[in-house]
Amino acid sequence: MKKIRIAIVGYGNLGRGVESALGQAADMELAGVFTRRGPGQVQTKTGAPVFTMEEAAQKAGDIDVMILCGGSRSDLPQQTPELAKLCTVVDSFDTHAKIPQHFEAVDKAAKESGHLAVISAGWDPGLFSLNRAYGQAVLPQGSDYTFWGKGVSQGHSDAVRRIPGVADARQYTIPVEDALERVRAGEAPALTTRQKHTRECFVVAQEGADLTAIETAIKTMPNYFDEYDTTVHFISQEELDRDHKGIPHGGIVFRSGKTGFGQENQHIIEYKLTLDSNPEFTASVLVAYARAAYRLRAEGQTGCKTVLDIGPGYLHPASPADLRKALL
Repeated sequence: MKKIRIAIVGYGNLGRGVESALGQAADMELAGVFTRRGPGQVQTKTGAPVFTMEEAAQKAGDIDVMILCGGSRSDLPQQTPELAKLCTVVDSFDTHAKIPQHFEAVDKAAKESGHLAVISAGWDPGLFSLNRAYGQAVLPQGSDYTFWGKGVSQGHSDAVRRIPGVADARQYTIPVEDALERVRAGEAPALTTRQKHTRECFVVAQEGADLTAIETAIKTMPNYFDEYDTTVHFISQEELDRDHKGIPHGGIVFRSGKTGFGQENQHIIEYKLTLDSNPEFTASVLVAYARAAYRLRAEGQTGCKTVLDIGPGYLHPASPADLRKALL
C-alpha cells in the first residue's frame, strides 16, 4: 500500500504532536520537517530529515500533504497561501473572526495553482464547528453555547509571547461556572463573551521590560483578550517551568432547543472534550484532515475547504463499506 507522504512545517509543540500522531496512522509516513531554524538546530523524535523553508519548493513534488504548524497570529496568514501554491496543505488557523479573510486568500492561491487546502482543522475551529452545525440543523429553534477550558490556549499563549518584552508565557481560558450550569439546566440565558469566560496569563518578562506596557498590550489585544476579563501574573521562568509545563485544555459545545407544536419539549445536546495535551490532540485532528485532503485532491478537487465541507468518511482510514458495516 502506498503511504501518504506528510511533511510538517514548523517543529514546535504542534509539529511534534503531528510527528507523534503519524506514528499511529498506518497509511501515512513522515517525509520531513521544514523549519525557519537551521536544520542542524532541530532534532526530530523519529529521525525524520529536516529542511529549510527555502527548500519547500524543491521538495514539494515528493510530498502529498504539508501540515502547517505555525501560529495563527502571523505565521499561517502568510504561509498557508504561499505553500498552497506548491502542494496540498492543511492548517489549524484559529482566529475565528479572520477565518473568512484567510479562506479567501488560501482559496485564491490553491485554485490558481491547482492544489487543495484545508484550513482551520483543529477542535475549535474544527470539531466544535461541526457540532455547532449539527446542533443548529437538528434543533433550528434554539441557542448555541461554547465554553473552553480550563486549559492552556496555544494560540493565545503564542500571541502573548510575541509581545515585545515577553520571554515566555502561558494563557489559561476559564469558563464562568455559573454561566455553564445555567446552560446545562436548560435556562437558555443570553450571555456576553465576558460573562462566559475569563482569561488568566502567566508571563515571564525580559529583564528591564516595561511590565505595565506588556499588561496593557495583552488586555487590549483585539480578537484575543479585549472582550474578556483578563488577569496577568508576572512570574519567573523557573515558576513557569515548574507550575505550568503541561498543555491541557478542553471545552463543551451545547445546543439548547425546543420541539413540539407548542415548543413544549426541551432538548440539550452536549459535546465535551477533556484533553491532557492540547497540541497532541489538535495534531491528531490535523492528521485526520490530511488524509481527507489527500483523498479529495485525488478526486480532482482544488481550492480551499473547511471541516464543514468535508464528509466524515474522508477522515477515516477504513473503506466506506467497512464504515457502513461497523459504525452505522
